[in-house]
Amino acid sequence: MKVLILNEHEVEELLTMEECIGVMEDALAALSRGEVHNPLRQAIRAPGAPGLLGLMPAWRGGETPYYALKEVCVFPENPKRGLDTHLGAVILHSGETGEPLAFMNAAAITAIRTAAVSAVATKLLARKDAAVLAILGKGVQGESHRRAIPLVRQIREIRMCGRGDSVEEAVRGADIVVTATNSREPILKREWLSPGVHINAVGSSIAAARELDGETVAAASLFVDRRESTINESGDFFFAVREGLIDQSHIRAELGELLEGTAKGRKSEDEITLFKSLGLAVEDLASAAFLYDKARRDGRGNWIDF
Repeated sequence: MKVLILNEHEVEELLTMEECIGVMEDALAALSRGEVHNPLRQAIRAPGAPGLLGLMPAWRGGETPYYALKEVCVFPENPKRGLDTHLGAVILHSGETGEPLAFMNAAAITAIRTAAVSAVATKLLARKDAAVLAILGKGVQGESHRRAIPLVRQIREIRMCGRGDSVEEAVRGADIVVTATNSREPILKREWLSPGVHINAVGSSIAAARELDGETVAAASLFVDRRESTINESGDFFFAVREGLIDQSHIRAELGELLEGTAKGRKSEDEITLFKSLGLAVEDLASAAFLYDKARRDGRGNWIDF
C-alpha cells in the first residue's frame, strides 16, 4: 500500500489558516451532532522525564470514515533549544479497513488548528467592533494566533507580550486577549480586563497548570471545545472550582453548539466571554483528512510503500 508522508513545511503549505478555520467549524459542529468519537487523551509521564507523551485518538464516520491518532511529546523547556514544545505525528487510518493512510507532522498541525479554533471562538464570541488584540506569549502559538485572529475581526493593533514584558500593560484596553504561555500560575488578572473583552485561553491543557486567576474565570461567560475535556483536564477550570468560585454549571456551551444554533453566545456588549481551549483529537483528525485529500488531489507529499 502507498502511505502519505507530510513534513512540517508541507503541512504549513497545504493547511492554510483560512481553510483550517472552515475545517475546524465543520469538525466542532460534527462533534456537537454526535458524528465523531473523541475519547479523553491519555498522558504518559515517566518518573524523572522532562516531558510527557500524549495519545489522542478519534473516529469520524460518514461517507469516508477515518480513525486517527495524534501521538505527541510535550516538553515545556524545548523553546530554549529552539524547538516547539509539541513534537510528534498524526497518523490517519482508513475507517473501513484500518490501513494506515498517512503520517503527518503533528507540531505543524497543532500550531495551525489550535489557532484556527481560537479564530472560530473569536468569530462567534468577540464583539463585532473588537480591534485591539493582546497576545500573551511569543512562541509558536503566539505567532500562529497573530495570523489567525485578524482573519475574523478587523484588528488595528496587535500587542505581543513575551517574558519580561508587562502583562497588565498589554491587556488593559484590549478587546481580545489570547493566553498562549507555558505558565503554571495565573498570569492574567480580572482587574486588568475591560468590559466586553473576549479571552482565548490556550496555553494550559493539564489539570496542574493555569493561566487565568479564578476571578477571571468566574466573571466570564465560559465556552469550551468540549465539556468532558474541560471538567477532566483544565487547570483553569479546576482551580476556580476548588476556590469555590464556580461549579460545572458555569460552562455556558461548547463551540459546536453555537455553530449548530442550539446555544447562544455573547448576550451583551459588556459581557466578558472566555473560550477555554484544550485541543481535541477530532480537530487533528479533521486536519489530517483535509490534508490527505488535498495532497492526493494536488500530487503533493511523499508516497511510500509501507
